[in-house]
Order: sequence, then C-alpha cells, then structure tokens
Amino acid sequence: MSIPNEALQKLVQEIETQAINAQREINVVKAAIISKQRDIRMLDLTSTEVRQLSDDTKVYEGVGKMFMYTPVNNVQTRLVSETAELKSDIANLNKKLHYLETTYKNSRGHIDQIFKSGGR
Repeated sequence: MSIPNEALQKLVQEIETQAINAQREINVVKAAIISKQRDIRMLDLTSTEVRQLSDDTKVYEGVGKMFMYTPVNNVQTRLVSETAELKSDIANLNKKLHYLETTYKNSRGHIDQIFKSGGR
C-alpha cells in the first residue's frame, strides 16, 4: 500500500518543522545554560571575596538606586542560595536539552526513513 504524494509531502513537512523547532530550542537552551554557568562563576568569585572579609566589615548591597547595609553572613547566605538555585536551573535545562536533542534526532531519523522507503 502506497501513501499518496500529497500526504507524504505533508508528513515530511510536519516532521521537518518539528525538527527545525527542536533545533531552534536546542540553541536557546544551550545559550541559557552558558549564561547560568557564567552567573555561577561570578557568584563563586563574589563568595570567595566575601569569605575573606572579617565579620565586622560593612557590606552594602544595591537596592534600586540606593545601597543598604547587609551583614556579611546574610550576603554569604544569599550567594549560596542563588548558586544552588542556578545549579538546579542548569540541571533542569540539561534535561530539557536531552529531550530536545532526542526529538531532533528522531525527527531526522523519520525523515530519512521516509525517503529511503520511497513512500511505500
């Protein structure tokens, strides 16, 4: 039993659209992972610098257009929690990346299979 050319063409077009969308999403997710890894490196550097300060050192954080005094321990706690949150985000993005790469690979495989079978 043969599939009509119009139906086959529509099927290939839908699969190719899915593959293109997956590839686009893969690029977005990779960029987000790189950005979050850069943020983690900056937080680690800041944390290292803050750890070297004595407890009586005055530390100020920007809040809008002003700066507020924040104890060193609170700053260190915030940096640790932000780093943990970013690591969690990266883990979730890696799962999404794996899913998208699988989707892309499967879409390409289906297209190849359709062309190899010649629409039969």
